[in-house]
This record gives sequence, structure tokens and C-alpha cells, in this order.
Amino acid sequence: MDYQITRLHETPRESRPWGHIASSLYRRAAWKPRPQIRVQGIGISTKISVPRRSLVPSRYRPCRSYSDLTMSSIDSACEAIDAGIPSGFTEILVLRHGETSWNASRIIQGHLDPELNETGRRQATAVAAHLSKESKFAAIYSSDLKRAAETAQIIASSCGLSEVVLDQALRERNLGDLQGLTLRDAAKIKPKAYKLFLSSKREQEVPGGGESLDQLSVRCISSLQRIAAQHKGERVIVVTHGGFLRELYRRAAPNESLNGKIHNTSVNVFLISDGRWIIKKWGEICHLQEIGVLDGAFGGDRISG
Repeated sequence: MDYQITRLHETPRESRPWGHIASSLYRRAAWKPRPQIRVQGIGISTKISVPRRSLVPSRYRPCRSYSDLTMSSIDSACEAIDAGIPSGFTEILVLRHGETSWNASRIIQGHLDPELNETGRRQATAVAAHLSKESKFAAIYSSDLKRAAETAQIIASSCGLSEVVLDQALRERNLGDLQGLTLRDAAKIKPKAYKLFLSSKREQEVPGGGESLDQLSVRCISSLQRIAAQHKGERVIVVTHGGFLRELYRRAAPNESLNGKIHNTSVNVFLISDGRWIIKKWGEICHLQEIGVLDGAFGGDRISG
């Protein structure tokens, strides 16, 4: 099946109200015809292929599932979660993309566009298999960067979704002059940008066209709020990046500390209704029991990019 690429209108990125976050569950996939691609907000023509799988290197450790996040803000609406989606809410499963060779080599990616490595494709296949056992999804959205788009394609094929909506608003943080460098090299070659990248000042942009954390936060929250508004009463999947997910967590759970990494293909479930966000589950990686996760990979932590 050939891919059909259609350009959609540019969606405004206004800031919208919101409030609290989420994560979840999955099983194994048989190959099905590849879906079409619909591109939102940007015109691209990337052919996505899925090479044969390789064995996992010994540097990967077996993964452990994370405990469900307990938050005082989760009220009686959550009592209806297991029975279905609460009235007026949208359930959004937000995933980080599969691993890339740049993750493994600790290279800063940002808006640059490396593909999944073989382990990343195995991770994507594993989470797709889990998700294929879940209740039906209405749609799947993805960052237009290859590492997220390919992850989304594998999931869509397994879950019987006919298209992936690619949206540049779901991209990782733009890290300007630091993109393409390892952290060690960045400290030597671009010391000013490196210092600002590590700064706690959220309004500070990264030199070279990079985003500030405040700019990233507005983009992340408005993007997910827009998707939720389009799918009230439905379940949808969003494939994005570690920095994007950290901003969702920070804004949705301001009184909770986010410790540890957001691993590749980890799943986080949100219930969203206008200004109300509820975390259902965070950091689900049980589907990676046989594949494991690479603790030393770049991204998914405080310096994600």
C-alpha cells in the first residue's frame, strides 16, 4: 500500500487552560497493511520503512514497571475510569518514541531527524502488540520527526488505524546550537548554549533558534488540549518525545516531583476535559520485559532533547 500524504491547515498554537496528567497498558502485533499518512502543520514526504529486527545488546537491562502515580487532585471522576471514559473527557495515551542510535550515543537530537535503531523498532513493535489488545482507538497523532513517526506507524498498523496524523507541534524542544552534539562536546564547543540549556531560568532561549522551556510548555499544552477537544468521549494515541512529556507532567502535576527517566516507548495516560487534566497512569514499560531499557541513553530526563 502506498502512502498518501495530505497537507492540513496550520492549527493556531494559542495557550489554553488545563490541569492534571496520565499512563497505561499493551500486547503483541501481527503485520498488517501500512496505513496512510496525513500531515498536519507541515509538508513532508518521508518514506518510512521497517527493517528486520536485531538482537538486543547486553548493555540493556530488564525493565521494571513503574507504580501508578497517586495524586490528591484525582477525584471521583477517576472512579469511572475502569468502566469507561468519564463523561466529557478524552483519554489520550502519550508515548515517547522508540530508541535511536543518537539516544544510545548520547547525542542531542532536538529537531534533528535520526531514525529508530533496531532496538527502537523492537520497542515499537512490543508496545504496538500491547496496545492492539486494548479497546479501540479513534486516532493516532505523532510528531513529524522520523523517530516518532515510525513508532506511530508500527502502532497504527497493529491497532488497525488507517492513518497517522503527523503534527510538527508535537516535536521535541528545539535546542538550537546544541543539536547534533554530545553533551560532553556541547560543553566545550558551545559553552554559552550549554550553560543556558542547563539553566533553571525557564524563559531563557537556547542560542541558535532554540526554544525556552516556557515556549515549549505553551506548545505542548495547547497541542494536547486541541487534540482532546477534537475527540471528546474517545481514546487516542499521541507519539512524541521526552522533553515534551516532561512539560506535560510539570504543568499537570506542579506539586509532584518527576524523578528518573521517561523511557523509550513508555506509555502515559491522560484524561482531559477542557481545563481538567487527570493522570491515570505514568511510565508504563511492562511491554519491554524481554527487550529492556538502556539506562545510559540520552533523553527522557531533566536534560532531555
